[in-house]
Order: sequence, then structure tokens, then C-alpha cells
Amino acid sequence: MADSDDNSHASSNPIDGNVLVAKSLARFGADRMFGVVGIPVTSMANRAVSLGVRFIAFHNEQSAGYAASAYGYLSGRPGVLLTVSGPGCVHGLAGMSNAMANAWPMIMISGSCDQKDFGRGDFQELDQIEAVKPFSKLSLKAKDIREIPDCVSRVLDCAVSGRPGGCYLDLPTDVLHQTISESESESLLAAASESFGKREIASVPNSEIEKAVSLLRNAERPLIVFGKGAAFARAEEELKKLVERTGIPFLPTPMGKGLLPDTHELAATASRSLAIGKCDVALVVGARLNWLLHFGEPPKWSKDVKFILVDISEEEIELRKPHLGLVGDAKKVLESINKEIKDDPFCFGNNHPWVEAISKKAKENVSKMEVQLAKVVVPFNFFTPMKIIRDAILGLGSPAPVLVSEGANTMDVGRAVLIQTEPRTRLDAGTWGTMGVGLGYCIAAAVANPDRLVVAVEGDSGFGFSGMEVETLVRYQLPVVVIVFNNGGVYGGDRRSPKEITGPYKDDPAPTSFVPSAGYHTLIEAFGGKGYLVGTPDELKSALLESFSARKPAVINVIIDPYAGAESGRLQHKN
Repeated sequence: MADSDDNSHASSNPIDGNVLVAKSLARFGADRMFGVVGIPVTSMANRAVSLGVRFIAFHNEQSAGYAASAYGYLSGRPGVLLTVSGPGCVHGLAGMSNAMANAWPMIMISGSCDQKDFGRGDFQELDQIEAVKPFSKLSLKAKDIREIPDCVSRVLDCAVSGRPGGCYLDLPTDVLHQTISESESESLLAAASESFGKREIASVPNSEIEKAVSLLRNAERPLIVFGKGAAFARAEEELKKLVERTGIPFLPTPMGKGLLPDTHELAATASRSLAIGKCDVALVVGARLNWLLHFGEPPKWSKDVKFILVDISEEEIELRKPHLGLVGDAKKVLESINKEIKDDPFCFGNNHPWVEAISKKAKENVSKMEVQLAKVVVPFNFFTPMKIIRDAILGLGSPAPVLVSEGANTMDVGRAVLIQTEPRTRLDAGTWGTMGVGLGYCIAAAVANPDRLVVAVEGDSGFGFSGMEVETLVRYQLPVVVIVFNNGGVYGGDRRSPKEITGPYKDDPAPTSFVPSAGYHTLIEAFGGKGYLVGTPDELKSALLESFSARKPAVINVIIDPYAGAESGRLQHKN
């Protein structure tokens, strides 16, 4: 009888909107949240933690948003960003827009002002639904506490349906303070659960699969290109089957690297210009024909190349107008292609002229790179420390670290030198070329992959966007080693010509320059982390060995010759 009374009492206990949001997130599988608390969402964060949702507190919503977007990519589940109202929401748009550009699932939840006071100049008032629309797949406002479970389930569902992206949920202060009974909340959660996750992905007609296989079979110079869409779809095993059954060379986009090892004999990364310039049929899986792939147009590509484009988005297929478009999940489409090939196999052997040409050019270019890397240059250029870092990372074996890379020269050289051997172990500036993602991505990677070390290789400019988040690394004791290539500014210090050093402010520092030889390593030391200052090969090797072994938060400040790199990296033509 006492038990019955207790249950009756529990079912009638009132819960507020904060608790219901937390219960909804936990019910629908949102297990990690990143953000900055304050009015009116602090209680929501605490309630979520009490229900098993891990909350990672940041210093800035921008970095938290980048973390949420990267977590969505790495985990396959939407990363959740929590912000305060008004300016907090605006800061969070950096992460939302980054998620949309990269097609990564995340949701942003922001508190907002009392509904009755909207339009009267309330605290941090903003029409947040309108503000987020350009960057959101779906934007919802819960206008009553009873709408919360349905709204939470819908934004989480939408973020991963079709082409992944960002969704937004607006929670007014008055809604968070409303209450309902525990039993009513359970009924609302049960009702929202009925439609949650009921997504259907249309299969590609077998006739279209047959066309794709026929194009590959009859090609003289086929190429398989894959990107982070294939990585998100967990398509690595199907890609491996396809490449190794057919003997077709492959080219990953920067974040597609590692789905198949860079060291694979059919990898065309080191012969990229030849591969895309001469191929006659290109199967493009989970990669968009945007600026990263030269829009699929001459002069980089042959004017006669036939594209087979595999994409989850029908709109993307319609935009690019390939020879053949296959709308569907990358992994499932590749499964169908492999099944069709298995029934009637073909293979371009190692002696095929096209495969031989790709392999020969790749070996030539790798040899040239190794000659350059063998030169020990002090003061450091970009190549000498990058080779030392490459060798140290490879020495760790498996599981391979997650590599985070941002910067101009630092990222460009790193992409050519550093080797990826496992899927989803490279994060960089991405489709949007976003600077400032580094520390957010590091934190997301450490949270999503607790068994892996995270190694960031960043320019000093990129590091500066989010450098204060090293305190977050220390606070949560995340296994992240941040390596800063410190060349004293954006692209390097003062590179102005004499004719540019004129005018009343000619004695000011150059727009591209920072404080020379800045002590970035001391920043993490202020919070109890480990800092290293290095300028020679032996110092860098020692710092890498110690920090990799410790698996504790660390910053390695690598002093680089300020004139070693090129302005704008490889995009000089755009500046």
C-alpha cells in the first residue's frame, strides 16, 4: 500500500520545462551537449546532466557550436549546442552555419525572452527563429511546455534525415518555467516517440545500378572519388570491396582521407592532377562537385568525363547534372554496386595502363616530397616539423589519433605530408574553409572517441580564434595535444612591400602580423596543463614523445621562420 501511495505521489509531482527538455533529449538519444550556460538555460543544463547527458561547458558559443557540429559528424548522432538568448544565439550561428555547409547533423537550443514581453525591448530580445532560418533545416519554437517533447524529437530527427544539417529549437523563458505533472510528461514523451526515427531512405532502382556498373566496366580510365559524406555513412568497408574487386584507383577529398589508407597501392592522392585530368568516368561518392573538386569542370577535369554522382540529396544531383545520378545513402548504394559487380566481376589489374600511370606518377611525387622532407631546416620551415609530427603519429599505430588541422600553410602542407590510415580521423577547415574550428573540433573528437588521442596541428592565427578553450581541455582532462605552428601572424609576419608601408599609421603592425615568438605554450600552463616551446628537431621529438605518452592536455609551441610560407596558402589567386 505504501508503494502504491509513493507511485501515485510521484506521478503527480510537477516538473518544469527545463526538466522536460532534459527528459526529451535523453529519451531521443542526445547524449552529449556543448555550450555556454546563463539566463535562462542554466537549470536545463544541470537537469540534462542529472539524466545522463554529458555537458561540456565552453567559454564561447562559437567554439561550442563547432564542437557540436563535429560531434554530429564523428558520432552519427546530432551534436547539441545550448546557448543563452540574443547574443548567445547569434554566436552559436557560427556552428549552425558550419554544420549546414559540411552537411553535419546538429541542433542548437537557445533560450529566449518571455513571449508576453517580445517586441517591448526585453532582456536579450531577438527574433531568433528569423535569425537562424538561413542556416537551419528546421526551426521550431515551443510556445507551451506541452510542445517540448514533439519539438525536441522533430529537430533531432530532421538533423539526420536526408542531407544532414543544423536544426534549431527556441525555448522562451516562460515556457521553461511552466509546469505539468510527471504522468502527463510521460504521455507526451510516448506520443512523440511514436513518429521518432521512422525515416525511410528510397533505394536506387537496379536499372540505375546496372548503368553505373556498365560505365565503370567499359571505362578506359575510371576513378573513384569519395568524401566526408561517405565517411558519415560509414561506407569504408563497401568502398574497400569496390576498389579491391575492380582495381580502380581512388581519390579522397581531404576529410575523406582514411576511409581507405593513404598508403593503399591504388591511392591517387599523390597523382591527383593526373587522376582528375585524365579520367573518363568518375564515380563520386559522398562528395560535392564544389570548389574543392573544381566544380567538375575543365581545365582541371577532362571536358568529356562522365560523372556518376552518389548523393543523399536529390537537389545536389539536380544542381550538378551528372551523366548519372544515384540518390541514396552512400553505404547502401555501394552495397548494391558491389552486389552487381560480384554477379559479373571485372578488374583493372596492376598492369593496366591507367593503373600503371597513376601508380607511377604517385611514386614520383611521393619521392619528390620525401627528398624535400629529408632536408632538415632550422629555423623551421613547415616541412621539417611536419615530417617529425608525421613520424610520431605513425609510430602510435592503432587506434590512430584524430588529427585536427587548420590554418593556411599549416593545413596545406599537413594535408600533403600527414598520413591518414583510419576512417574519420581527419578534421579540417572543411567545405566552408572555416578558421577557428580547431579547439572545438579537438574537444568534440575527444568526447566522441575517448579511446583515441587527439592531435591538432594549427597555425597561430587559427589557434588564436579559440585559444582560451585550452582551459576546457584541462578542466575535463581531455587527451588533446595542440601543436601551434608559430610564424608570427597570418601567413607569416610583416610581408608588405615598401609602397604599402605609407600613410599616417605606417608604424602600426602589419594587418597580418602578431607578436613575434609569442608564448602560446604558457597559456595552457596557466590552467595546469603542460606547455612546450620548441625550435629544433630534438626539442620537437622530445615534446611529442612525452605529450603523446602522457595523453594529457598540452600545447607545443613550434617556432617557424615567418618567411617560410606563402600568402593565402594554395588559394593565392583568390586574395
